[in-house]
Parts: sequence; structure tokens; C-alpha cells
Amino acid sequence: INRSERRDETTAVFDFSGTDPEIYGNINAPQSITKSAIIYCLRSLVSQEIPLNQGCLNPVSIIIPSGSFLSPSDNAAVVGGNVLTSQRVTDVIFTAFRAVACSQGCMNNFTFGNKKMGYYETIAGGAGAGPSWNGESAVQIHMTNTRITDAEVLEKDYPILLREFSIRRGSGGDGKFRGGDGVVREFEFLEPLTIGILSERRSLPPLGLMGGENAARGVNILWKNGKKIFFGGKNSCSVGPGDVFRIETPGGGGYGAKQKTDE
Repeated sequence: INRSERRDETTAVFDFSGTDPEIYGNINAPQSITKSAIIYCLRSLVSQEIPLNQGCLNPVSIIIPSGSFLSPSDNAAVVGGNVLTSQRVTDVIFTAFRAVACSQGCMNNFTFGNKKMGYYETIAGGAGAGPSWNGESAVQIHMTNTRITDAEVLEKDYPILLREFSIRRGSGGDGKFRGGDGVVREFEFLEPLTIGILSERRSLPPLGLMGGENAARGVNILWKNGKKIFFGGKNSCSVGPGDVFRIETPGGGGYGAKQKTDE
């Protein structure tokens, strides 16, 4: 997305021309996802309360190329569009306005189950820093607000041992204002299960803004039969008793160049 301003205009145009074509994977996003991200960003940027309805978009024009992964065909897979692409669109818009550094850009969707049950959670991460504030650590950000299951309930109801749930110290980007830190969430499985992860920011980091540093990338690691395996951002497999899965979520980008001090 490109940003240009005309102070005499009372309208806005969000032009996503140049967006890549629909992909074979599942991170395509219907237009409604992009429109939701735009409404969210506009309501966040305006310094007064705006009712959440279609009237928000009356003065706004949105250009999304047909056939792109933001306007895919009816046969495209779109499950990742709501939980991943929506976060990346939000970061792109805020970056264009230089409003806030990138957040973790992801919802870290983790699932496990078998023929008897299934479980799904999204996992918090770091928020981007802004012009006058540090990013929050270990929070759900932007396009998600889901709560996570308490450790005691998780271990009582499912064949899981939660070995660690902590703040991932130092994962936020440095800067005049520091990005928030992500989290560490580590599971040990107590019976055979199928697990899956749908996540982003495992290869490219959340970006800092206005001279702020990038945040740490996320990492997914599986210990299976005693062997350490880097699991990638999007994957699934079968696990057995004693196998361990560790999720380290991304931090948020820093904002502004850090001022040097005399030694």
C-alpha cells in the first residue's frame, strides 16, 4: 500500500494495487477481512469515538485487485486470511501512517486433538511501540481479543502438561520506545495426538519504525522421540507421550532511534 496526502480532501483511498496473486495455500483473505482491518485502523487513528458500522467507510474508497490474495476466487483456501493475513494488513496500514511499529503480526494458532476431542487456542505476543509509548508484552493484538485457557483447566481437561508459560524476555525491538515482548508456551503430550500450528513472522521479523529496531522472529520447536526439530511456521504432525512442543511468539517492533549516551 502506498500513502499520499491531500489536506483539502475529506475522503480516503486505500489502494492495494500490486498485491500478489491468490496463492495455493490458505492465507488468502476475502475482501471483508481487509475492510475490517481498515475500519479497525481508522477507528484507532481518529481521536474520537466512531460508531462501528458501515457508515465508517462511506467516505473511504478501497481498491483491491481481483484475483489477488486479498480478493481471491470462490475456490481459494482462506482459513489463514482471518487469523494471519488480517494482522499483516493491519501492520501495513499503521506503517503507512507511521502510527505504530509492527506487532507480532500473527495469532499463533495452535491445535491438538484425536478422535475423541479437539482443542484450539491463539497465543499472545508483543505489541509494537509508538511515538510516545513502549509496546505491551504478552498481549493479544489488533485483530484478535481471545482469552487463553488457564493452565489448571488445560491440564485437568486435556492430556497435556503445560511445562512453561512465560514472557519471552528481550524479544521486543529496541528503540527510543521499546516493542513489547512475546511469550513462551511449551507443552508436553501425555497420549498420542495430532498437533498443528498456523503462524507468521517465523522467517521475517516484525519491523521497527522511524529508526526503531526489528523484533525477534517467532520460533516453533518440536522434540519428538528425543530429536529436536524446527517445525516451521505452518505444519502439523502426530505426537506421542513425552514429546514436547515449544512456541516462542514474536515481539513487537521498536519506535524511534535509540539515543546514544556518553560513556
